[in-house]
Amino acid sequence: MPIWIYILDYALGLVMYTLIGRAAMNIFQKEDSSFFFMRAFVKLTNPILKIFDRITPEFLARPIVPLYVAFYFYLIRFYLMPWLLGYGSMGMLSFPIDSEFSRELYRLFSPDK
Repeated sequence: MPIWIYILDYALGLVMYTLIGRAAMNIFQKEDSSFFFMRAFVKLTNPILKIFDRITPEFLARPIVPLYVAFYFYLIRFYLMPWLLGYGSMGMLSFPIDSEFSRELYRLFSPDK
């Protein structure tokens, strides 16, 4: 695969997982918290959330909005990109960032042989 596919996938994956991280942090912290990680998640994701404001329904609770936007990035990565690249359906863990994440989880939690 060309290098630009990997770069695009990593960028989309990082945005998607950062949005998911912000939604997870919202469980424990308020958006205006002084906790460093929460401030970082809010600062990194606010520009992305602003872009998606027009298509975000008003009835969604504010802490759920990052998950809603992350779902769009999921759709782009797992359905639109393979279709644009000429693949039918690529299946789960086909893109590099998810494959590497799964491999590390398996390595960390698998019993030693």
